[in-house]
Amino acid sequence: MHSRTLIQVLTRATLFVCALFVVGVLLAAIPAHRPPVAQQQEPAQQASADPVKDDMAGMRHDQMSQKELTDEKSSEGNAVHDMMRGHHHMHGPHMKMTAPRPRTRTDEERAGQIVAQLHDGIEKYKDYTVALADGYKIFLPNVPQPEYHFTNYWHGFLQAFDFDASRPTSLLYRKTADGFELVGAMYTMPKTATPDQLNARIPLSVTSWHLHTNLCMPPQNTLRKADWTKFGLRGSISTQQACDTAGGLFRPSIFGWMVHVYPYENSLDKIFGQ
Repeated sequence: MHSRTLIQVLTRATLFVCALFVVGVLLAAIPAHRPPVAQQQEPAQQASADPVKDDMAGMRHDQMSQKELTDEKSSEGNAVHDMMRGHHHMHGPHMKMTAPRPRTRTDEERAGQIVAQLHDGIEKYKDYTVALADGYKIFLPNVPQPEYHFTNYWHGFLQAFDFDASRPTSLLYRKTADGFELVGAMYTMPKTATPDQLNARIPLSVTSWHLHTNLCMPPQNTLRKADWTKFGLRGSISTQQACDTAGGLFRPSIFGWMVHVYPYENSLDKIFGQ
């Protein structure tokens, strides 16, 4: 009797430890799993007191110190502000694109299925208030942008492990006189994803995934007077050595892999045009 009780206790303890391990792995894999705080934003060179910076968390490692975590969050937040100041180059040292693959009929058919599922899944979100009610959060709502990302961080979490084309990480809207117009969606994958894993989601023959890379941010106490021709995602600094020499904070990559899809366009190339 006592042996059976002991075995039951040990079994439950083992299951509990395994559950904790699995949760830890899941949290480590999802990019930007914490939602940003929507508050009034200053221009791109705003000081580091911006609360949004504390919410742009990429994939973390338990071994990182508190200071390293704080620095990384701040870098990612500042990078977002830098991107909002103007269009960044899709090709260059700060942007990594997946290499195109030969297109096949099978790829086109699969891409068509993704578009159909996406179209059906987001149709109700043409009313942007429905998206807000369903848990989508507007990222930097008070900063003028060509497209506004309404992000569902739970969907982003799930996309790290399972792909549902009708459930994108973000919805893409353009600002209108009386609200927002739905124009597309964004899928995401962790920055550790391989080309084959990305291709398994959406064929690399019909689209290119992109990853923001080689970010050098200036020291926190110099943000207002920083030379933005050198720093940020449009700056000239793109190596660890050059960033160290400038006294900046370098990140090889931020956020995760992203791909935009515009299901209301009239051709496959425009639908998956980046």
